[in-house]
Amino acid sequence: MVNHRVRVAASFVLPGSLCVVAGGMVAAVTAPSPTELSSWTAAYLVLVAGVAQIGLGCGLAFVPGRLTSARMLGELLLMWNLGNSAVVAGTLANRVWVIDVGGVLLVATLVLSAWVTRNAGFRQWPWISFRFFQAALLVSVPIGLMLARRPSS
Repeated sequence: MVNHRVRVAASFVLPGSLCVVAGGMVAAVTAPSPTELSSWTAAYLVLVAGVAQIGLGCGLAFVPGRLTSARMLGELLLMWNLGNSAVVAGTLANRVWVIDVGGVLLVATLVLSAWVTRNAGFRQWPWISFRFFQAALLVSVPIGLMLARRPSS
C-alpha cells in the first residue's frame, strides 16, 4: 500500500510537473518570435500552474496527521487546475471575466487548503514556511487580477 503522504504529493506533483513541461514547450515553440503574451503564458504555466501546485501538494502531504480526505484533496486539485486553466484561457482570449472566475477558484483553493490544515499544529519551520507560501499565493492572486485589467502595451 502506498503511503498517504506519497499519494497526496504525487497527486499534485504529477500535474504540476506537466504544467512546468507545458510552459517550457510554450517558451521553446515561441522562442523564434516571442511576444509578451507567449512569455507570460510560459511563465504562468511554469510558476503558478506548475511550481505553486507542486508546493501546495508537498505542503499538504507533510501536514502532521491525516487531515485531508481523498475527496478533499481531489477537490483542491480540481479547483486549482480549473482556476489556472480559466486564467490562461481568459488571458489568451482577452476575457477578463474568465480570468476572474479562475482567480476566484484559485483563492477558494488556497482558503480551503488553509482551512483543512488549520489544526495541523504548525510550529516547526516547514509548517510555518507552508503558511507563508499559502499567504504569498493568496496575496498574489488579487494582484494578478488587477494587472489583468491593465491595457497591454
